[in-house]
Amino acid sequence: MQKFFLFLISNIMLTASAQQIFQMPKTADSRVSSFENPNGVKGNGGKTNKTAKGNAFETLKEGETKTLLDVNGQGIVQRIWLTVNRSPMMLRSLRLKMFWDGETKPAVDVPMGDFFVFNLGKDAPFQSELFSSGEGRSFNCYVPMPFRKHARISLTNEGKETCMLFYDVDFLMTTVPADALYFHAYWTRKCTGNLGDDFEMLPKVNGKGRFLGVSVGLNVDSSYGKTWWGEGEVKMYLDGDSKYPTINGTGSEDYLGSAWGLGKFVNRYQGCTIASARTRQTAPTPIKTALSRFSPRRRTPGSRIERTRLSSCEQAIPTVTGEMS
Repeated sequence: MQKFFLFLISNIMLTASAQQIFQMPKTADSRVSSFENPNGVKGNGGKTNKTAKGNAFETLKEGETKTLLDVNGQGIVQRIWLTVNRSPMMLRSLRLKMFWDGETKPAVDVPMGDFFVFNLGKDAPFQSELFSSGEGRSFNCYVPMPFRKHARISLTNEGKETCMLFYDVDFLMTTVPADALYFHAYWTRKCTGNLGDDFEMLPKVNGKGRFLGVSVGLNVDSSYGKTWWGEGEVKMYLDGDSKYPTINGTGSEDYLGSAWGLGKFVNRYQGCTIASARTRQTAPTPIKTALSRFSPRRRTPGSRIERTRLSSCEQAIPTVTGEMS
């Protein structure tokens, strides 16, 4: 892998599924950061209640920030799990940030709900390769996120409600390969648009990396009536493309691996967690893709996209996920 990620999903090559489970990893120390033991300090868990659970959650008040992880050294974040009181406003108001190796600009700076594929603010159980919600009440991310000197993850409540926060950040303190990429994510939305205009899901990014996937929430404009909104195609502009892209899709549902319209389904690398003909909403789950190099402008024309979340790979980017060097 290379040196960093986008807010797409990065560092796929370091996933546990690629490891031989019967082999002992070399120079790897397992840690879990939670309110029971912030930063996973060795031998420091369970002190609040005589080794039993005593500080499972804390409240996050309006304007308050909680640090979920703040550690020095080399390692890989392996999994993030958390849960909160899940009103649509809360999911959009919680701001998730991730910083790697002392950078002051976050590699991830996105709404928490969108990051975990709850784009439309509705509970939806699903399981994909890199994200899951077992019963629609929790949030899991399995994207490996390497760091070489320092890692910091924070959550800020920018809403009016008080949040009840439970979390685990599972990580390994271990040597990171020289070519490992940094994880980045990008988020954007547009509330209105003109028919035929492209919606830019990922602005131009310079660098070398891997695009890991995208998650999109869509509220279709009422002017479509009962007609199909999804004839717009996904375009990827790569390495100097100008008027014409290198990658040009054939339809929105085609990009998601379906056809002839779009209903609810969830597969390992693709899916649609919410599909409502009555309200004309769709919430596609992440798709994993690998590109050797990119400086894309990701566009999809057609309906008016209100919320979107993307994923990709490279050094620093936002609700697209990815990795970059």
